[in-house]
Amino acid sequence: MQKDIQPQYNIVDVTCACGTKFKMGTVLDVKELKVDICSKCHPFYTGKQKSVAVGGRIERFNKKFGSNLLNK
Repeated sequence: MQKDIQPQYNIVDVTCACGTKFKMGTVLDVKELKVDICSKCHPFYTGKQKSVAVGGRIERFNKKFGSNLLNK
């Protein structure tokens, strides 16, 4: 193996939007990372559905034409 070609591996502090803080390893040259969703607040791990994206295509269609069109 060649010397000095591997990126530097750093331990950084990660802060989630829910307030959870933890440490993680990364090759990015930063001291702190901020994330929107972590394992403490992600719906897959918590079992609770949380609306992350509001106003998608289906919601706009139902608002414009009404959801009863799909039930006919």
